[in-house]
Amino acid sequence: MPAYRGRFAPSPTGPLHAGSLVAALASWLDARAHGGSWLIRIEDVDVPRCVAGADQVILHQLQTCGFVSDEAPVWQSTRTALYRTALDQLIAHALAYPCACSRKDVELALQEMGAPRERHAELVYPGTCRAGLTGKNPRAWRLRTDLRSIYIENRPLAPVEYALSAIFLEASNPTTSILQWHDRWLGPQTQNLPQAVGDFVLYRADGLFAYQLAVVVDDAAQGITDVVRGADLADNTARQIALQRLLGLPQPRYLHTPLVLSASGEKLSKQNAALALDLSNPMIALNEAASVLGLARQSGAQADGLAAWVKEWRSLMLVNSTSIPA
Repeated sequence: MPAYRGRFAPSPTGPLHAGSLVAALASWLDARAHGGSWLIRIEDVDVPRCVAGADQVILHQLQTCGFVSDEAPVWQSTRTALYRTALDQLIAHALAYPCACSRKDVELALQEMGAPRERHAELVYPGTCRAGLTGKNPRAWRLRTDLRSIYIENRPLAPVEYALSAIFLEASNPTTSILQWHDRWLGPQTQNLPQAVGDFVLYRADGLFAYQLAVVVDDAAQGITDVVRGADLADNTARQIALQRLLGLPQPRYLHTPLVLSASGEKLSKQNAALALDLSNPMIALNEAASVLGLARQSGAQADGLAAWVKEWRSLMLVNSTSIPA
């Protein structure tokens, strides 16, 4: 089994908040409990949403909490050549196709099918452009989710002949499109990818690579073995596993942590103006994050508190102590 490599991958759309710190603490603790490496990746692929200088604010916040990357941090905005190579592979094997649909087009198509989008639900793509553009100009590229190889095994890209003729799902047998995996916190997980998401975007209409493709390519390139992040990202896991399988990339283990909710019951996020962390006394913020993870409150020096949480995390997550330094 490869040596443990974990990561924390914030988007620089603003400073970290209490919910972000839960994910950062959990990912750092998991790496330290396994005696592994912990990396920081700045996920700035969605350029329009990024805030100038937020990346440096985040790095300073993490350092204040005692979290320093074991390798130099990387920025997704510098890695687009890797994403282009991966997309070209998928296109060459007929696993991705151009799409001319806008979001409004997709919503109208779903309404005509009698399947309007529910509030807060995924906008499931109905496959409008899968058979061709019918003279329209392409806007984006999407991944086919009706590929049998997604749901069978993790193997390298199929030969072109096989991809074109043999790996599409049988419409009469929808149960074959159930993707299954195990989450170290949430337990067994399943998703019918074609029904829950549909063919999803890899390259956006605004000329940017989509998060799903970027994160899969980066996790593989950095040798990430374990992804520890907030439960709000759990729904992305099936899409990422599908891409890993079609690109012949290793599948990391996944762990999705509980969310911090606002007084109204919504998850804290930068989109709903969650307050930036108050790190005037880092242990106050760290204790609050630890409590969300079910860890005991610590007092005293910050380094001692982090060390105690590493030991408690080992026990909580049933990590094999024989393979972990004391």
